[in-house]
Amino acid sequence: MAKERGNGVVVTGVLLACILAGDPGGVGGITDETDASSLNILFTSLNSPSQLTGWVPSGGDPCGDSWLGVTCTGSAVTAIKLSGLELAGTPGYNLASMSSLAELDMSNNNLGGGDPIPYNLPPNLQSLNFGGNQFGANIPYSIFQMVTLKYLNLAHNQLQGNLSDMFGSLSNLTTMDLSFNQLTGELPQSFNNLSSLTTLYLENNQFTGQIDVLANLPLQDLNVANNLFTGWIPDRLKKINNLRTDGNSWSSSPAPPPSPYRSPPPGQKSNPGQQSDGSNQSSGGGGGNNFNIGAGTTAGIIISILVIGGIIAFFFMRKKLRKSSRENVLKKDQPFAPHASDDAKGMKTIQTSSTDTVTFSPLAPITLKPPPIERHKSLGEDDFSNKPVVKKDNTTAIAVTVYSVADLQIATDSFNIDNLVGEGLFGRVYKAQFSDGKVMAVKKINSSALPHQSSDDFIELVSNISNLHHPNLSELVGYCSEYRQHLLVYEYYKNGPLHDLLHLSDEYSKPLSWTARIKIALGTARALEYLHEVCSPSLVHKNFKSSNILLDVDLNPHLSDCGLESLVPDAEFQASDQNMASGYDPPEVSMSGQYTLKSDVYNFGIVMLELLTGRKPFDSSRPRPEQSLVQWATPQLHDIDALDRMVDPVLKGLYPAKSLSRFADVIALCVQPEPEFRPPMSEVVQALVRLVQRANMSKRMVGGEMQETSRADEHVTRPDVSCGHITFLLH
Repeated sequence: MAKERGNGVVVTGVLLACILAGDPGGVGGITDETDASSLNILFTSLNSPSQLTGWVPSGGDPCGDSWLGVTCTGSAVTAIKLSGLELAGTPGYNLASMSSLAELDMSNNNLGGGDPIPYNLPPNLQSLNFGGNQFGANIPYSIFQMVTLKYLNLAHNQLQGNLSDMFGSLSNLTTMDLSFNQLTGELPQSFNNLSSLTTLYLENNQFTGQIDVLANLPLQDLNVANNLFTGWIPDRLKKINNLRTDGNSWSSSPAPPPSPYRSPPPGQKSNPGQQSDGSNQSSGGGGGNNFNIGAGTTAGIIISILVIGGIIAFFFMRKKLRKSSRENVLKKDQPFAPHASDDAKGMKTIQTSSTDTVTFSPLAPITLKPPPIERHKSLGEDDFSNKPVVKKDNTTAIAVTVYSVADLQIATDSFNIDNLVGEGLFGRVYKAQFSDGKVMAVKKINSSALPHQSSDDFIELVSNISNLHHPNLSELVGYCSEYRQHLLVYEYYKNGPLHDLLHLSDEYSKPLSWTARIKIALGTARALEYLHEVCSPSLVHKNFKSSNILLDVDLNPHLSDCGLESLVPDAEFQASDQNMASGYDPPEVSMSGQYTLKSDVYNFGIVMLELLTGRKPFDSSRPRPEQSLVQWATPQLHDIDALDRMVDPVLKGLYPAKSLSRFADVIALCVQPEPEFRPPMSEVVQALVRLVQRANMSKRMVGGEMQETSRADEHVTRPDVSCGHITFLLH
């Protein structure tokens, strides 16, 4: 008996040893590895808050260990509910891989800090609640692709700009709350597709235009109060029990009839009396009066018909003259005219001009999917049809590839969300894989950035950008201008934006060395020097920030969005996410709204601070005195001890002390509050070159990396370039 008991103990020990060998932690992991990894990254992106009990930055078993706020079905995470926990930071960058997640609630926290909502969100959500946070910029494209979404709450944030006309896929949405933001513009026509929407809150924004697009929705609860809406409230909406419309500029005049042709003509009200009573009139006086009124009415109708007929004939002849004029212009500019086809009536169909088609109706239907065609067109748009289709002589100087929409659809898999690599003030950027193996970046310009959707203006913009050539600028490869779509094709840089390497890298990423940071600062300084002091007239970038500095495989920087500053006025730049609590806020822009060359210098100094400290320009998760990077860092830039404590901890002290001090000196010059005291970029470049030379970093760093920096140093002045009509000042 003792022997059997002893054998049992041995067997039990062997089994226990096997279990522990298979799971050193002693707990069997049941959570899907992809979901667990995504939650690890989320925890880190939220600055590893202690209130998230059970959560860990790596490993762990969210389903088996019952992490706070995490709900699972089997091994898949299906819900994350983290509302009202005073969380800060961002929701991370890897949530898109959580394909089983149906509910994400991170409302009533301190997320965002003015940054945009991440675009890489779980694709199959049914409920998304980011309300009561600090997210800025536009609503990300990925939300419009969630065909299963039923509940959307983005209220009480800092969202800005117009709503994209991309609500066509949200037919299952029943509740949408966008209230208490800074959204502007008219309601998009694709609201018509929200066929299940019963609750809509838009109050306390800056929406304009009319709300007719809401009339046919099955709404039961609607609040559009405190906006800038105009026009009339549709009768169907007035029948909603829970309706709030106060605080707008509704028209006080009677609403127009359903159709302008249903208005009763003058005198019609008396006609029934004539028909029923006129034949029985025996009184000559009464009969005479009725006859006189009828004759006057008839004469008025005849005169009106003649006048209207004359007007129609005039406009018909004018339209024929315009058509003839446009065809003549196209024949003269045949080298740049798109392919044309004759229809049965002999009318030309032009595909890429700003007027779309030379027919009676300038809105001839074009079927294209995706992306959808903007359907905004004013009644007076035909007045522009007499403009030449091709009018810019300098388009002959464009030496980049012309792509069709079909080419770019194939290369981006129809602008698939999986190929979306970023989005900003001007539009979204997609990774494009072409049939010849080349990989490019395609920027789809927002329609709001080209309000008149003028192909001529866009071609002129392309011509200007194509003449910008510098080793530290993002190189334009081609463009597309078809069907009112405007796209730019750039070189693709494998290491992505500097912002991501500094602020979104996980613990497994290789940190940027001090040499690499100096190299990036020097390269971007040269890019700004080129725009400010080589191009004539000088170009102000306006949108200079770490997310617009792209890094290639050798960590050489390439400044993007150059030449696009003309698309958005200064006032809209000032109201954009760049200046709303994101940290890139030159003092003079806040006061006057005017961008200058010295504003770019200030923002360059902020990027240098990011390189030095590894911190974001604005970080709401930090103590209040440390949230603004400039305000926190500037008083310490000349304090050696404080400076050492400011350095990005991932560098682990691997930097030359003198180099650090001189780098801080350059920063201090750039971020001075008075614009007139900031140095020109040529002086900044010279200071950084001297910094590299004096530091003698070749003794401390790997030779190959240092040689790259040295070659960059030698490659300083007098670029042999030309800019077409932009004259270069070689110095």
